[in-house]
Amino acid sequence: MAYYTKTRRVVRVRRGLYAVVPPGANPNAYPIDPYLVAAKLTQDAVLSHHTALEFHGRAYSVWHHLIYSASRPVGSLTFRSQVFRGAKFPKALLRSGTEHFGVLNSERSGVAMRVTNLERTLVDVLHRPDLSGGWEEIWRSLESVEFFDIDQVVEYALLLDNATTSAKVGFFFEQ
Repeated sequence: MAYYTKTRRVVRVRRGLYAVVPPGANPNAYPIDPYLVAAKLTQDAVLSHHTALEFHGRAYSVWHHLIYSASRPVGSLTFRSQVFRGAKFPKALLRSGTEHFGVLNSERSGVAMRVTNLERTLVDVLHRPDLSGGWEEIWRSLESVEFFDIDQVVEYALLLDNATTSAKVGFFFEQ
């Protein structure tokens, strides 16, 4: 890695994570996909919350914070004006071994990554509005989604085993 870093073919994101720069490109100006960075910060990283809304094209506003969920997220990281913040999978999911419920396997630029589906994202943003841009952002983002699989939303909300979150989900659908 030292050779490739010295020859400016890779850019160090953090210890153990590098991005490849094409030959002849300026490594300081070459755009590095922030979704891929977030998806590779830990072995089990899943793009979630507001970042999942952005990934699915449903976010009302663009954020410069990328949120991922993992069993052991790394500390907050800033790379090229983007802030990457990890959130632990909810304890109820870890206890039941269902932390990947509602997670889609996706690919971006030929790299495999995981992102929460819209149903899980709906529940996640209501569960943790602090990772989702606040209530106005959440509401405006979710109202742009035409269809939710209600059975999957209910199943995931029940897996979280949190009455307050379930009530928020119910309130959202009553509106």
